[in-house]
Amino acid sequence: MSLYVIGDLHLSLNSDKSMEVFQGWENYTARIKENWINTIKADDIVILAGDTSWGMTLEESLMDFKFINELPGKKVLIKGNHDYWWSTVKKMEDFFRENSLETFTILHNNCIPYGEYAVCGTRGWVNETKEPADAKVLAREAGRLKTSIECAVKQGLKPIVVLHYPPIFASNCNYDILQVMYDYDVKNCYYGHIHGRSSKYAINGERDGINFEFISSDFLQFTPKKIL
Repeated sequence: MSLYVIGDLHLSLNSDKSMEVFQGWENYTARIKENWINTIKADDIVILAGDTSWGMTLEESLMDFKFINELPGKKVLIKGNHDYWWSTVKKMEDFFRENSLETFTILHNNCIPYGEYAVCGTRGWVNETKEPADAKVLAREAGRLKTSIECAVKQGLKPIVVLHYPPIFASNCNYDILQVMYDYDVKNCYYGHIHGRSSKYAINGERDGINFEFISSDFLQFTPKKIL
């Protein structure tokens, strides 16, 4: 059993927001399927770091979920900024059960144990505008990350953090999120959200004792990245 991560699948099987209009995203749904089948085994776990489906509701996203459900492995979902279908954990779990989507788990105020480690995470946020509303959301996301990491710590497990938004981008640092990771001595953080030309500003490598890895699907050539 291995652990993989990938973000930003942006599936659009039941909506009109196909990413194929962007360079590098040609035939991306078929590429995701082919690469996934060639990489992931039935007992592997894949963390999906947000922006999984363009559907506006769970019902609109059903075709995308069925597509993923039929692929090998177990999948763990984190919320992204474009996951408008995201609802309460109970509603999502009920929906998955009612539609026989048996391979999904929600990562939200909890953690996913994996050997001596545990996957922790949340959506994250930005505060570039310094608006009070952004600061409020950011504080809430930092709190959710803390809750998730504490879930790992209470079980004596080493936390691995997966976020949707980058905690560092170019010269901008999101200290609300970073401080939580510093406080709990997190060593590895994976994030997505960024695409296209902006990818050249994504941070890959060690900063202040944390190894950061950028895992948006187009950057990974639509192939899940093995991390453990």
